[in-house]
Amino acid sequence: MKRSSLARAGTMFTALATATVLLAGCAGESGSSTDASDVRTGIVGEQPDGGDPQSGGMVSYATYNGVSSLDPADRQDGGATGGSEMAAIYDLLMRYDSESKEYQPQLAQSLTANADNTVWTLKLRPDAKFSDGTPVNAAAVQWSINHYLEKRGTHSQVWKASVADVASPDPATVVFTLKQAWNEFPIMFTTGPGMIVSPASTATGTFTPVGAGPFQVEKFASQDELVLTANPTYWNGKPHLDKLRFPAIVNEQAKVDALHTGGIQAAYLRAADVVHGALEAGDPGYVYTANMGGIGLINQREGRAGSDERVRKAVVASFNPESYNERYEGGFGLPSSDMFQSGSKWHGDVAGPAYDPEAAKKYLAEAKADGYDGKLTYVGLNDPAAQRGALAFQSMLQAVGFTVEIVWATNINDLVKKTFVQYDYDVSYSGFNVLDESPFVRLYGNLFSESPSNALGYKNPQMDALLGKLQTAPTDEARLGVVQEIQTLVNDTAPMVVTGAGKYFIPWSKNVHGITPSADGILLFGDAWLTEDSES
Repeated sequence: MKRSSLARAGTMFTALATATVLLAGCAGESGSSTDASDVRTGIVGEQPDGGDPQSGGMVSYATYNGVSSLDPADRQDGGATGGSEMAAIYDLLMRYDSESKEYQPQLAQSLTANADNTVWTLKLRPDAKFSDGTPVNAAAVQWSINHYLEKRGTHSQVWKASVADVASPDPATVVFTLKQAWNEFPIMFTTGPGMIVSPASTATGTFTPVGAGPFQVEKFASQDELVLTANPTYWNGKPHLDKLRFPAIVNEQAKVDALHTGGIQAAYLRAADVVHGALEAGDPGYVYTANMGGIGLINQREGRAGSDERVRKAVVASFNPESYNERYEGGFGLPSSDMFQSGSKWHGDVAGPAYDPEAAKKYLAEAKADGYDGKLTYVGLNDPAAQRGALAFQSMLQAVGFTVEIVWATNINDLVKKTFVQYDYDVSYSGFNVLDESPFVRLYGNLFSESPSNALGYKNPQMDALLGKLQTAPTDEARLGVVQEIQTLVNDTAPMVVTGAGKYFIPWSKNVHGITPSADGILLFGDAWLTEDSES
């Protein structure tokens, strides 16, 4: 049966739902922050037995932000940035199983490495086809990856720094030769490079979404709504759902309200207070954490205040994670200046920088003595929750002597444009969302000197060398040692403010079954189904 592999995954999914409990700290008493060591990745809440899969119906999933394109190469390959939408259309070559902590074949048939993890061989499924009927072969995989690289997708810099050669000895095989050993290489195929776009997508000169995923596009209104319909030729069999819909709902509490009234069946939640409330409500769903989920960006490009290390150190020392958690996250966040908190396998003995307002005043006074006027421009999102965070930053910075002007971005895309494209800010707020599965990928993207995702403008040869060591570390023990060296360098050079880890929750209705999580908050819906009664 074609559905056998994902049926087994669905069985594991159900077992995990039964075995995983909502831990103390995920839903503590009001106003109490959560200890990161108490947070686990997995399924929470009570999910009724769905019985045998049923066919028909539509699931509406309000993700973090509506997509503006249907091309995963347009920086839309993470769970919060369109990754679930793209995976539904294009599938993933590999998925990450959070229970076994292993990479599992998805669109690919297998992925194997040589003895030293420098050569990886990808085998393709013989029955996989794009929605236009053409085969998913080695040439198409290579074309798709090249397309991703040419458009400078999110992880293109990591790919170019890692992969020396790609060859196809036959139509069903792709061989990747790396520049250096990397035992975490499979994670690249759980994201953009693993979302295989058909070469036919650009044949007319205008991008057309042609993929090999379980769904195909029926309707797309940018930043408003994406509606997909079941792909009858999907390699794993036609999906149970008739349709999959992604409405754009920005306000997180509005998502929860829509979930509870039946307007949607799943919601991506990031705001700590809203996550807490949804967990308290007992909704079933998927919880995952990410290191450095909150980052105060400091622009250190030439001509910006942050180019002076003393200014950066003053900004970092002025920040109180506990106070920020109370003011911005309602006391339900995971506050810490540690890059990797106690819940992470990469938490070591080197702590993050301490809150020290007197030191902040000293650093700032030294910079002012050399002519700095003490002014900073904070760029923030014009949203009630984000405004609380911006005002908390402003208050702490002004308490040590800075003068802070807040400039409001009208929407998330405008904020991204100002911070990651135009670099028109002094201080802002974002998240690195570094995954335990592969700390190298996002650290490289955000801290490597020449990375296009480096919004900080941070250029440090010592950091670049440490990132190289992190990638090639042969064991977890060696990797932890490098992480501690990175934390030490961050403490010394103050490139950013770490506000804490992120805890994210994707609740769904009790009548939704068979959703399969992968890495980075991406959900797969190819094996999902609906029961008729939400209480059944």
